Amino acid sequence: MDTQKKYVLNNGVEMPVLGLGVYKTEDGEETIQSVQYAVEAGYRLIDTAMFYGNEKSVGKGIKQCGVAREEIFVTTKVWNDDVRGGKVKEAFERSLENLGLDYLDMYLIHWPAEGYQEAWRVLEELYEEKRIRTIGVSNFQDYHIEELLKCAKVVPAVNQIECHPRLTQEPLRKYLKSKNILPQAWSPLGRNKDNLFGEDILVALSEKYEKTPAQIILRYEIQNGIAVIPKSAKKERIISNIQVFDFELSKEDMEKISSLNQNLRTGPDPDSFDF
Repeated sequence: MDTQKKYVLNNGVEMPVLGLGVYKTEDGEETIQSVQYAVEAGYRLIDTAMFYGNEKSVGKGIKQCGVAREEIFVTTKVWNDDVRGGKVKEAFERSLENLGLDYLDMYLIHWPAEGYQEAWRVLEELYEEKRIRTIGVSNFQDYHIEELLKCAKVVPAVNQIECHPRLTQEPLRKYLKSKNILPQAWSPLGRNKDNLFGEDILVALSEKYEKTPAQIILRYEIQNGIAVIPKSAKKERIISNIQVFDFELSKEDMEKISSLNQNLRTGPDPDSFDF
């Protein structure tokens, strides 16, 4: 089973298709263990953020996992206060220290907070200094990216967005494709508040392919050219989430899943966030 499928980003860097997200994973042993479970299961991408408050534990998990640092793709993000306050360089140094690393694989602007154009220039400098292998954005709409591109020397490699069968983001994904920017889904399984896994279509496909509803959803997103970072702290779920490279959904079944779209957000709206 190929657990190492990768996308080639617009600067030639390879990034694993599937990684572990650690949003709301408790700092300390829970995060350290989650990282170790993931690496054992074949994950090679770990996604954290300054805002999550668990960068130090992610760093410890990476150090203790028994796999060479250069084999693991590490992403973190600069928080809104540092973007607005013009303290991106300081935030970067702090994240690097927290993680115990001497470079990042990817650094993202977490939200399009005021000052993101200036923040991008700092990311470009760090990228040019080879302290970050690739740079990108998170929760940016097409018009945010258009504004960014007016002053950018480097096109973002990734836009990390909320994306799942209830929010397929097709217009935004089409735009990103036109700019050669890879969409990466946070909350790729939704937050199951509305019983997404219990949808008749997903239950039927789960039986047809002998896979869990979560595996069906992750496979659907990967086949749509979306990178995914499902979050879990449970060992069995972490293992299960990466077992999606040994089957393929038919075109007809892909369309059935797409029909579940309701443009329904479970997280904040990038057009109206207030933090």
